[in-house]
Order: sequence, then C-alpha cells, then structure tokens
Amino acid sequence: MTIKFNELQEYIKNRMREVYSETVIEHATNPKNFGNMEDADGFASMTSSCGDTMEIWLKIKNDIIIGATFMTDGCGTTIASGSMVTEISKGKNIKEVLKISQQDVLDALGGLPEDSQHCALLAANTLKEAISEYMAVKRDPWKMAYRKYFRSRI
Repeated sequence: MTIKFNELQEYIKNRMREVYSETVIEHATNPKNFGNMEDADGFASMTSSCGDTMEIWLKIKNDIIIGATFMTDGCGTTIASGSMVTEISKGKNIKEVLKISQQDVLDALGGLPEDSQHCALLAANTLKEAISEYMAVKRDPWKMAYRKYFRSRI
C-alpha cells in the first residue's frame, strides 16, 4: 500500500510541475509563516472574488516588518501567495511594503496560471490593508484597545 501511495504522490507532484514553478509547489506544500500571531501590530482579513479569505498579521518595530504570518482557507496557490508575501515583506520598511504588488508576488513565485493570479492580488492587498490598520492604530492608539476587546468577544 505504501508503494502505491508513494507512486501516486510522485505522479501528483509531476503533474503539478507541468503547471506550477518549483517555488509555487514549495510554498504551497510547505508554507512559510503560516499561523496567527499574538500581539500583532497590524492585522487584516480580506476575501477575494473567488471566496478565498486571507488573514495577515504583522509585527513592526521602528516601521520595519520584523514578523509576518498568514492564514487562509484558500487553495494551494492562495497558500503559496500568502507564504510568499509574508516572506518578501520581512525586513522591509512600511514604504517599501506598501509598494509590494500582485506582480511582485507573481514574480517571486515564478508566475501563476492566469486563473490563479488573483491569489497574488489577494495576498498583496491583504498585506497593504494590514499596514493600513497598523498606521491607523499608530495615529490613534485607542484603536488597539478597541481591537483587542472586539477580537476577544468573537
């Protein structure tokens, strides 16, 4: 039984390689930075037109992203996009992160099929929204207390 399972697994990986880059396969099957983050400085949750939802948490110090995590209920390309966008944002300042686009995520992944490119847009937009939330809290610190209270009630 194990031999047949291994053969099936290899067959699936070979079929994936016909469509996806090795980078996409790696990030989809072994996502980096997957999970939520306690005491995040920035957070966003967005849903794409296909129904996939992505959440991104950011830890920021002196306007530099020092930590980024994500969760999604989406497909493999959404997982790969979330993994990649958190990787490429770490170590960058807020101004640099706000410039990360769908194309940057696509380029870092080595491309996606046309019908999956919206996953990279979801990742880039969710990242930007998490930065916007961080900036709002930075401007009005009382929003952090409100956010913690509201989330604890969900």
